[in-house]
Amino acid sequence: MKVLIIGNGGREHAICRALMTANPQPSLFIAPGNPGTAECGENVAIAVDDIEGIVDYAKQHEIDLVIPGPELPLVRGIGDALDAAGIPCCGPGKGASQLEGSKAFTREITETVNVPAPRFEKVTTSEALRAAINSWDGVPVVKADGLASGKGVFLPETKEGCIEAGEKLLAGEMGEAGSLIVLEDRLFGVEASLFYACNGLEAVALPHARDHKRLLDGDEGPNTGGMGAISPNPEITPELQEQVFQECVLPTLHALKDAGMPFRGFLFGGFMLTQKGPKLLEYNVRLGDPETQAILPRLPDGAFLDLCMKTATGNLDGLSIAESDQATCAIVLAAAGYPESPRKGDSIKVSDKIDSGSCWLIHAGTKTQGADLQTSGGRVAAIVCRNNTPELARTGAYEALDYVSFDGAQYREDIGTHKEI
Repeated sequence: MKVLIIGNGGREHAICRALMTANPQPSLFIAPGNPGTAECGENVAIAVDDIEGIVDYAKQHEIDLVIPGPELPLVRGIGDALDAAGIPCCGPGKGASQLEGSKAFTREITETVNVPAPRFEKVTTSEALRAAINSWDGVPVVKADGLASGKGVFLPETKEGCIEAGEKLLAGEMGEAGSLIVLEDRLFGVEASLFYACNGLEAVALPHARDHKRLLDGDEGPNTGGMGAISPNPEITPELQEQVFQECVLPTLHALKDAGMPFRGFLFGGFMLTQKGPKLLEYNVRLGDPETQAILPRLPDGAFLDLCMKTATGNLDGLSIAESDQATCAIVLAAAGYPESPRKGDSIKVSDKIDSGSCWLIHAGTKTQGADLQTSGGRVAAIVCRNNTPELARTGAYEALDYVSFDGAQYREDIGTHKEI
């Protein structure tokens, strides 16, 4: 089987590793990939948003399955383009991808089916922004409506801070993504990441995870794309997972189908476990990063390839996955200056000792310059460890940090222990 993976981050490296557990192993092609994915297959110099180039490559090389990693190609219609070419795609079309492409769309379509969620309001002008915030009961969350690479959510402590954040968005700080702002009630509790492979109204649950979004220990500092993750999430019980599916995920799938845009692919729900029950924070229309690095190693060998093909072709009925009892911990190493202005070009030293079978390195923002491995993005890499208990997985991951180094490296020391609120 020939599989084309779209993306160049840690999620895509983790996807490649999971696909390689199949027997026989598929031939992997990654567009554009990174030094880690190059160890799993063939990197292809095609940008993630080059829809025409990706489809042409898939046709010319008789690709059997395409797995989009990031949200950008999905929001721009890669799913529809591959459908038109008759190539199975494990990702939604442009319509359903609005669940991630527009926070306002998500709030509006889930409101029609009574998905538990915070109160929200949309604003597009400075005057409306100030009026809404000044009349808000409490201090709202400020969100850029469009794609912002995980950096479009602001949690100021004061209303003045909310106005300042909103004014910057309306002034173009994040381009078109901030031309519409969504204000929401702030939720308190423990965050949970739940993942489902979906096709229409059929869905299969993947292992769950807990992400750590803030840059610094104790949930301090700016929001990031994610500084680490653990799986399973200790707060999630089978009963709670079923409640989230029945109250949030399934109604969302019904709403999308009724709107003429049935969902196919990975639906990633971020939920806040509040004292009044789980509430929807956001949806993503692909696997998360760095959650993917933590959840995929808990699948049986070969299960991920089978799941992706059945998701793409609509054969999920009756499928279930027996996830491992082992736990995983993924610790992100970020570049100096992340998230505001990550520094690039620092040399990365990696010891051979890191790949012990229970621990390994996932490449994200890395590149090769001659024989030198260098930083090339904000989140540079992740150390992942799998072991019999969450404590052993966490300890192993932190011990393995000794085997990777670069100037200015940032990481949290409380992944898997601090409960973010």
